[in-house]
Amino acid sequence: DSGDSISELQEWRPVNYRQCTDTLWLLLFCLFWAGLMFISGYAVVAGAAERLVLGYDSFGNICGRKNTPVEGANLSGLDMTNKKYVFFLNSCSLEIQSLNISSLSLCVSSCPQEQLNSLEDLQSFARNNGSFLCVYNLNVSNYTLNPKAAQLCPTLPVPPSKSFPLFNRCVPQNPECYSTYVSVLISMVNEMDVFHRILSGILAGRDTVIGLSALALAFSLILVLAFRFIHTLLIHTLIALVVFGLLFNSGVLWWLHYDYRNDPSTELETEKENVKFLLGYAIFSTIVTVVVLSLIFVLRKRLQFAVQLFHILAKIIGRIPFLLFQPLWTFLILIVFWVFWVAVLLSLGTAGTAQSTSGGQVEYRALSGICYMAWYHFVGLIWTSEFILACQQMVIAGAVVTCYFNRNKNNPPPHPVLSSISVLFCYHLGTAVKGSFLITILRIPRIVLLYLYNILNQKKNAKCLFSCGFCWVCCQESCLRYFNQHAYTTTAINGTNFCTSAKDAACILARNSGNLASISCFGAFLLFLGKVFVVCFTVFGGLMAFNYHRELQAWVVPLLLVGFFAYLMSHSFLSVFEVTADAMFLCFAIDMETNDGTAEKPYFVDRELLTFVSQSNKLTERQNYRSPRPFQDNEDGTELQPM
Repeated sequence: DSGDSISELQEWRPVNYRQCTDTLWLLLFCLFWAGLMFISGYAVVAGAAERLVLGYDSFGNICGRKNTPVEGANLSGLDMTNKKYVFFLNSCSLEIQSLNISSLSLCVSSCPQEQLNSLEDLQSFARNNGSFLCVYNLNVSNYTLNPKAAQLCPTLPVPPSKSFPLFNRCVPQNPECYSTYVSVLISMVNEMDVFHRILSGILAGRDTVIGLSALALAFSLILVLAFRFIHTLLIHTLIALVVFGLLFNSGVLWWLHYDYRNDPSTELETEKENVKFLLGYAIFSTIVTVVVLSLIFVLRKRLQFAVQLFHILAKIIGRIPFLLFQPLWTFLILIVFWVFWVAVLLSLGTAGTAQSTSGGQVEYRALSGICYMAWYHFVGLIWTSEFILACQQMVIAGAVVTCYFNRNKNNPPPHPVLSSISVLFCYHLGTAVKGSFLITILRIPRIVLLYLYNILNQKKNAKCLFSCGFCWVCCQESCLRYFNQHAYTTTAINGTNFCTSAKDAACILARNSGNLASISCFGAFLLFLGKVFVVCFTVFGGLMAFNYHRELQAWVVPLLLVGFFAYLMSHSFLSVFEVTADAMFLCFAIDMETNDGTAEKPYFVDRELLTFVSQSNKLTERQNYRSPRPFQDNEDGTELQPM
């Protein structure tokens, strides 16, 4: 039995000769991406994203570009290169009929800045500004002569309007017309399905979301550099900033909710939605604040251990300095993929056939199967994003394993990051695909439960049931992410497939859970505070930015996008320390089980890490471990050599 136990322990050795793992999953992922490419090509051919971004008139012409004619529509196919704005002839009394605005719309070169009271004013405005506000086939000289000018020109008086970057439309500035105009646009968005509402939210707040994402990126980079050179004062400063940010954020959310609720001008549907969502955000922020403050209070005496842990992590990263740049290329790849994904989504949202009506106007009919393509595309977003993050985790884990299982700590292996990347692409892409697929499987039920929760928001029993299910799925996803990371590290060590690596990692963690859990929680909590810091201050910037345009934007989509991007960026950048710590402790546990500190089987661990683990967990006299003998710098033993 003892011989079998020793042979089992000796299987935990870094290998130089590998074989491809989880090949069938890699093939499945390639087939899935073939489907994504088909949908992308179909969206480009059948869709017209420019129609949604730039706006279009009632005759099928996209504003700001040349157009092709539509059969049966005489006024289609016009050159609108210099006419970039959409102008409604009856902007003060818009109505919606079958998801279409009843008023005629035209492409104009500029919006009227002053009120126009007569046909003569329309004619003068057209001649002076080159912007024709009547139907295209009515000559400017006939504005006052044609008996049908009242039907072909805008309803008088024409209110002053301003070109606002919301679908490039001329927004009337008259208070009554403004209220009607905005309420019709928002109610039109409310009658759309969830797919089109997401599109509208992305486009409505695209500039603000991009700017706040850049802010989150800056915060993440600052934190990465701060953790690289961490010391006690910096930890106390970070905790103070997080506490201040949470309290301030919660206070601002409650104040905005109070201000919205007691504002007598809150009549539009979008403003009422803002009140509801602000209340939800305020409650959620308050709960997070209470939880974080409680954790800080409980772990306040263990902060010194966190400082020592990050000193050790900084020493490891100092041996592999290119690890700090690892999240950068991951972030760039994610950005390129997200831009591609949004572009295809916009094209899918506008995929439809142009059909002329009896009045010579053009309507767009949605193509069948677009909804299913959109869901397939959405699954591609989750799976591919998780796959990219899994590749980053495997690269970091492989580099840490290479340096840990190296006898001469002062002379680390050359190019461990490049070696880890080559091992990943040559052998273990299928393992990353399988791990990311499992995360995707758990994420889809979360989205479905959230969707059903919103549908059944009037039934309290159903809301409670779906809330419990949502929390359960979130807990399952967190546990799976934890085991996925250790499975990737095990694959980097042994070169085994995902299931075998997950089983081996679970066994080693089960035998050492009491020793490793208390140590890793210090660093995990500090990194969690860093993520809270990034999300908190980025969302606060979003609150201030979106608050300037209360009537034109609903808070839910843009603010959720800001929070999502901020968390994803901070997680991507700070995961260097998280993955490094997890990989280091797993290697330490394996080292303690496969070696005994003798001259024949010396430890790979260096003295500083061994002392830290012994002090924090009091491992000097434990029954489950052999007492560690003095560390010996022996050059014998199996090592993981870079490719």
